[in-house]
Amino acid sequence: QRIIQRVREGERTRIRDEFATRVGDLLSGEIQQIERGKLVVMLNKFREAEAIIPYREQNHREHFHQGEPIRAVLKRVEETPKGPRLILSRADALFVKALFKLEVPEIQQGIVEIRATAREVGSRTKIAVFSRDDSIDPVGACVGLKGSRVQAVVNELGGERIDIVPWSPDPERFAKLALAPAKVARVFSDPTTKTIQAVVDEDQLSLAIGRNGQNVRLASELTGWKIDLYSSREWLERGTDSPLFAPLPEESDEMADVRLSDIQGLPPATVAVLEEAGYRTLNDIIDLEREDLLKLPGIAPTEADRIMGIIDELTTEDTSDEVASSGERSPEPGEAGSTA
Repeated sequence: QRIIQRVREGERTRIRDEFATRVGDLLSGEIQQIERGKLVVMLNKFREAEAIIPYREQNHREHFHQGEPIRAVLKRVEETPKGPRLILSRADALFVKALFKLEVPEIQQGIVEIRATAREVGSRTKIAVFSRDDSIDPVGACVGLKGSRVQAVVNELGGERIDIVPWSPDPERFAKLALAPAKVARVFSDPTTKTIQAVVDEDQLSLAIGRNGQNVRLASELTGWKIDLYSSREWLERGTDSPLFAPLPEESDEMADVRLSDIQGLPPATVAVLEEAGYRTLNDIIDLEREDLLKLPGIAPTEADRIMGIIDELTTEDTSDEVASSGERSPEPGEAGSTA
């Protein structure tokens, strides 16, 4: 009996050690039993491991039967009197990330990252992606040739809609991207309350809100900011003199698109630190404060002062000849997300 007990304890230890570091991994198996709403799964490679998909971790639009193959993400490992129990999920956003990792080689290689996710199970998911390689479009990598990669994920999710947008460290730009497929005219942020006020044209308002408010709700979850939507008419009726519709100088978009590596006076080592943190262009760093820069590893106070000086120099404008205009600014490149 002691021998059997030691064997069982050794088996529990092996399972615990194997899966402790695999949270977020995609696991495959077969539905062994369905009891009181939960799915008991026999894993393909670790048949002796106890694995379950609780009712709350299921997509309730899906229906499985005993003996069916199934894939799910490992959400956590629970300790029970009988040993470790693997809690799997098909409802968590981790499941979507795991599926994209399976389908997109650039994610497996660490070139493309999923920086944020927001999901309403069985209906719609938004993901924000970032590329460490300037030559690789993160959205295109996730979509695949003729949409093949994202379609494989959609099929596994039972037709759940997926919006893929570029991630940005700038909250205002990120909010505009997150509200795709709607086109946002202008945004205004309040960092103290982490609130974004987004203004859209009349014909874009219903698209920005989404069915039952889903699009703006997911965009808020994706960005981590509360997003208040206004039509252009609503905003003007408020009688505000906010700079939301202030005209932009013609050269501003060109200046905003200047790559950090092309800015004179910015050392390569500093550029590398900023790019590692997700900042690629002048537009990305233009609203940073000195305190924000000091939080980055490798940025000393003197270097932070140098960066702030460069930003001030590049963004100082002569407004003496400023002329008001009512023209609309065209959307910036990359602001339109990809939807599957």
